[in-house]
Amino acid sequence: MRQLISKALLSPALALLVLGAAFPAGAAGKYDTGATDKSIKLGQTFPYSGPGSGASPIARAVQGYFAWLNDHGGINGRKIDLVSLDDGYSPPKTVEQTRRLVEEDGVLAMFGSLGTPTGEAVRTYLNGKKVPQLFQISGASSLADPKRYPWTMLGIPSYAAEGRIYAKYILAEKPDAKIGILYQDDDFGSDHLDAFLAQLGPKAAKMVVAKASYHITDPTLTSQMITLKGSGADTLYLITQGRAAPQSVTAVRALDWSPLVLLAATDTSKGIIGPAGDKALTGVIASGYEKDASNPALQNDPAVKAYLAWMKKYTPESDWKSDESSAVGYDLAAMMADVLRRCGDDLTRANVLKQATSIKGFHLPMMLPGLSVETSATDYSPIRGLQMERYDGTRWVPIGKPVE
Repeated sequence: MRQLISKALLSPALALLVLGAAFPAGAAGKYDTGATDKSIKLGQTFPYSGPGSGASPIARAVQGYFAWLNDHGGINGRKIDLVSLDDGYSPPKTVEQTRRLVEEDGVLAMFGSLGTPTGEAVRTYLNGKKVPQLFQISGASSLADPKRYPWTMLGIPSYAAEGRIYAKYILAEKPDAKIGILYQDDDFGSDHLDAFLAQLGPKAAKMVVAKASYHITDPTLTSQMITLKGSGADTLYLITQGRAAPQSVTAVRALDWSPLVLLAATDTSKGIIGPAGDKALTGVIASGYEKDASNPALQNDPAVKAYLAWMKKYTPESDWKSDESSAVGYDLAAMMADVLRRCGDDLTRANVLKQATSIKGFHLPMMLPGLSVETSATDYSPIRGLQMERYDGTRWVPIGKPVE
């Protein structure tokens, strides 16, 4: 009999899953393609190469979490078989790989794929096939539209909610700010930007002194930074993603410019923003929802202890103390595992969607206090609230309490 991690090191969510795994699957289960008495096959596309590859620790953590579950009996006696393919953050490649996963590999559901344009590229196909597209690593409103796309759900906080929160922060902390905005020229950028401007309301016309856009394939952002600096902005909102995040911060510092910098939450992991360097990042404001495993004050937190023990064994190649994106993958996998556990022996695609859209008050293992996961048939944005935080030269430090 396999030796389990000590219960003292398990968060309540993990302990529940282990307890559930102790009971074998029933003999008369209801199954769709991808599920049997012994296994559940999930599909994922992820940018292991290309402009989004800095987020790969998320995928490694997902794989490590399912490996941990499988070593401890799986979910309701079934092992998780995750097939994860590289799409290079290229929508045409995402379409190709997703079709392979559905039509050749026969997955029960798609889970934890990364990106807004990539998610949009396959949502019509997956919804037409009635294959769940769950917990997409995107906060775009276009991917949380249950009326048009009932089989597609977000997995991280809404970009629009983040934009509103940042506007509230500026209005409270720097009401006379002269704001410059750099935004990605797609739905990722427009979701943040539109909500941010709407929250500023009539003050936006005076406060926002310049806006500049970029394409994810742009080799540098120096020209945009020169334009924004020239506007006289003393506050800079970086609605960036992937390699554009460290590029933009580096460009700001190279211009000997010291505005208050606000960084999109998707960019806070070491794997993405790390190349900018600690000195350049000091003082930058961002938001998040995960506990920081490197925080000395949390070293006796049961969930953090369980997480660190798990990381050392199941994702030893990751920067297990400081890369927050690993915690994102860990929690995404925990959310998916909870959905599958609640499916019991009814592992049809319809029931997987039903359980995913009826999550009530679930607290992810590494989620900060005061935040929770809630879904319904009309609300496909599971994570409630964000925590403002500031980089102190070594890590992100929370500012105040979580806000919505």
